[in-house]
Amino acid sequence: MKRIIGTYSDNKEALLLVTAGIHGNEPSGIIAMEKVFSRLKYYQPLIKGTIVGIRGNIGGLKNAKRFLEEDLNRIWTKENILSEKTDTTEKEEMMDILDVIRFFSEKEYTKNYFLDCHTTSAETQPFISVQDVGENDNWAHLFPLPVVRGFSDMVNGCIDHYLSRRGMTGFVSEAGQHNSLSALKNQECLIWLVIEKACGLNFDQIPKLSKYIETFRNSIKEQSTFEIIHRYTLAEGDRFVMEPGFFNFQKIEKGEKLATHNDKEVRSRWDSYIFMPLYQSQGEDGFYIIDRV
Repeated sequence: MKRIIGTYSDNKEALLLVTAGIHGNEPSGIIAMEKVFSRLKYYQPLIKGTIVGIRGNIGGLKNAKRFLEEDLNRIWTKENILSEKTDTTEKEEMMDILDVIRFFSEKEYTKNYFLDCHTTSAETQPFISVQDVGENDNWAHLFPLPVVRGFSDMVNGCIDHYLSRRGMTGFVSEAGQHNSLSALKNQECLIWLVIEKACGLNFDQIPKLSKYIETFRNSIKEQSTFEIIHRYTLAEGDRFVMEPGFFNFQKIEKGEKLATHNDKEVRSRWDSYIFMPLYQSQGEDGFYIIDRV
């Protein structure tokens, strides 16, 4: 697997970096980008910028595992980047991705954008996760998806946090459940929409694309805004099992059983919404609680 999935450029007005597979068990963003670059190179549409697709955790992707030694989406801290240590597989991956980011973003562009593509272990409608700094929140609300604020404020070391610190504008897309066909379609459509907004792509230059995007827009039920109010964290070696059937944005009631953690029941303290319930073996976040803004 090569680090760069593809590049496409018409001029240097805007830079758009699209990352995918930062978690190795989330391949849909990779496949979606391959489809996008294939059509860009075939039809050669005019755009105002440069698009770069970056493959994330190559070792994890080869083994279909979220990560091998540590979570690649938890190590983008100032300390790790300044130290340049490569004592784990994921830190080696991070430094390699950094080289690509620096190579492109240190050139002269009028604007720098990013999109980080992810999927979830639980069933979900597609949504945007945004760190409310700079122009990120306003940018996220240009797209027809629910927006969740606060993830990167609670979880240290995410790649979108790092890219935002560099002054880039963007967000994380969560396109659906791992390996689902709908997640692949959602991911592809959102990539096209970001290219349209960031690089001025006219969909009419690519046959049938306008209709494809319109179908995606019509499938979105609402564009609501949520904020994370609680993160339920896990320690290494913990035994954690979610109750079956929870999905993103599902309403929960105070006292409702959510999970079993080290043989003890975990019950809701909120009348609110559950977010990112953990239905995979790897991960340090059991679930989140969100409120509608």
